[in-house]
Amino acid sequence: MRARLTYVPVEVADQFEDFIIKRDEQILDAVKARTRDYSTLSLLKLLYQLRGNPMTFSDLYLKSKIRMKKSFLNYLHLCVDYNFIKKEPVGVNVIYSITDKGRVMLSLFMEKNS
Repeated sequence: MRARLTYVPVEVADQFEDFIIKRDEQILDAVKARTRDYSTLSLLKLLYQLRGNPMTFSDLYLKSKIRMKKSFLNYLHLCVDYNFIKKEPVGVNVIYSITDKGRVMLSLFMEKNS
């Protein structure tokens, strides 16, 4: 598996440092980093952002730092399809929140550091 360059929220990079091969520059609240296992890290980025509060699509997209919208949509749909995240229409917005199954998935990776 080849390493990929991506932006990772600082808090996520600190929490899941096993996925970071090399940190480059920090830009605002994200670290430009060479990472391993990009797909798993992208799923964790989404779940980690939702662990505290539900978010709208736009907020989740911005905070996840998955910069390509098509990739973001693919990972978001994967999380919804596997019931890690649920979406709920509220007025004109769609609110995304983490499910119990998503919390278990996230905790499996967070427990390694505990």
